[in-house]
Amino acid sequence: MMSTHIDFHLALQAATEAAHYGAAVLMSYFNNREELMIEYKSHNDLVSQADKEAEKAILNKLTQLTPDYAIIAEESDKQTRPNAIATWYIDPLDGTTNFLHGIPHFAVSIGLVAHKGTILSPGMSPLEEDTPIVSVVYDPNREELFSAFYLGGCQLNGQRIRCSRTETLEQSVLATGFPFRDFSFEDEYDPTFKAAIHRTRGVRRFGAAALDLAWVACGRYDGFWEFRLSPWDVAAGTLLVREAGGTVKDLYAQHAWPVTGNIIASNRFVFDEFLDMLNPSLNVPT
Repeated sequence: MMSTHIDFHLALQAATEAAHYGAAVLMSYFNNREELMIEYKSHNDLVSQADKEAEKAILNKLTQLTPDYAIIAEESDKQTRPNAIATWYIDPLDGTTNFLHGIPHFAVSIGLVAHKGTILSPGMSPLEEDTPIVSVVYDPNREELFSAFYLGGCQLNGQRIRCSRTETLEQSVLATGFPFRDFSFEDEYDPTFKAAIHRTRGVRRFGAAALDLAWVACGRYDGFWEFRLSPWDVAAGTLLVREAGGTVKDLYAQHAWPVTGNIIASNRFVFDEFLDMLNPSLNVPT
């Protein structure tokens, strides 16, 4: 019988094991990239057998340990589960371009989102909106595993982490992602970048959104924003930041979490100032 509650310990264990299985596949290819077969899904949108085999390893572990949950993964079709109370969002290789060019900055990202109406634990009220509840982001190059579960705090390799305590945007270092595949929002993005480089201590673009969010969670960055990501890019990182005491929202305030990939995240001290800086450039989708 399908559970009506979330077993947080089991879900976190499953995500952690799956991330390590996926990362083992990635690292087996990382130093032999000349042997990789690369496919071009679209302009600047690449996939290799490393992505596909890592995803297969992750899916096998998650379906073995948490068979009742639905799955949405970057390289696979949606795997539905009738009446599933939660869905895994999986990016087996966040930072594919970095990986293919030998840049050691990429991660496995796995997030579990509970659906509206789910009762997470006995005695709790049903969720009023879809909510990320379990997250693992694993950076195999640094051997850093970021993890979190709903109302349980955020950890890096088992140690509690918190967002920075930077109090002003002027003192902040932000992360972002440039348009690189879809340029339809370039005119909207460019003014936000110009504002940020003039009003902050600096802006970084390292090319892996899951790690950008993880680094906000541990205080390396004070904030992060990007447009038009995919849900598997941000599902895990959203919870990491929230459980580390930060704030994450949909840039256009249309969704409970940034499922459409329009995301702003920061520590709680600079969030309002950060959003005020971006707002004049935003064209809210109709």
